Amino acid sequence: MFELLGIPPQALFGQLLLGLINGSFYAILSLGLAIIFGLLNIINFTHGAQYMMGAFVAWMLLNYLGVPYWGALLIAPVVVGATGIVLERLLISRLYHLDHLYGLLLTFGLALVITGLFRNYYGISGLPYGIPAQLSGGQNLGFMFLPNYRGWVVIASLVVCISTWFIIEKTKLGAYLRAATENPTMVGAFGINVPRLITLTYGFGVGLAAFAGVLAAPIYSVNPNMGADLIIVVFAVVVIGGMGSILGSIVTGFGLGLIEGLTRVFYPEGSAVVIFVIMAIVLLVKPAGLFGRTA
Repeated sequence: MFELLGIPPQALFGQLLLGLINGSFYAILSLGLAIIFGLLNIINFTHGAQYMMGAFVAWMLLNYLGVPYWGALLIAPVVVGATGIVLERLLISRLYHLDHLYGLLLTFGLALVITGLFRNYYGISGLPYGIPAQLSGGQNLGFMFLPNYRGWVVIASLVVCISTWFIIEKTKLGAYLRAATENPTMVGAFGINVPRLITLTYGFGVGLAAFAGVLAAPIYSVNPNMGADLIIVVFAVVVIGGMGSILGSIVTGFGLGLIEGLTRVFYPEGSAVVIFVIMAIVLLVKPAGLFGRTA
């Protein structure tokens, strides 16, 4: 059928795979944004810079300390998440009772500062980060060649996204988190340290961004602008799924990645704007997003 349309099957499935890879990063990053906004009511524009920091921490661990990819996959989210906790305690926590605009301006400024620092020390050229030996090569599926590392990225993203959704929506910890955003006084009456819970939640959301950065390091060049190039698209994904919706972030992240891949096949000129066109249509039809709840 595709050959009748003049599209080789290999090209179609190759672009679908690329779309699924992009969708994996969209899903993880938008999930972190949704957690921070849904539970803390902060629009975290620093998320792209924290994604970039995850990739850089992985690169520094390898080149300065000899820590391989698998170690970086565990250490980098903790390190970057810890920096997020410091920022939340020192700066962001002071804005919870103010309008969203103040949090947006603060986190946007922090993103510029962080990106500028890394650009000053490492320049704008991409730094190479090799694929781990265990995931080199690929599989010939007959209709396409699947690189092992790209398959791993999709699987790891799905596992992290589904696990996070389960923790927040189906466990007692998740119930405490949701309750703390709606009635912190009542939750505090049960002996739960609400400020600490909120701080750890922000750190977890930042850690998700860093985890995505480590996954991205072997695929894309590690450079200070990698987060700035992605964060606008991720915000569009969050808006389409519904601000603060965990499930919406996951579904729309992967779905929009696939739509973007298909657009590259059938209408390449529109691939750069298709997500924003979808966002405009969704906002016209359902302003709260596909999975969002109206106030």
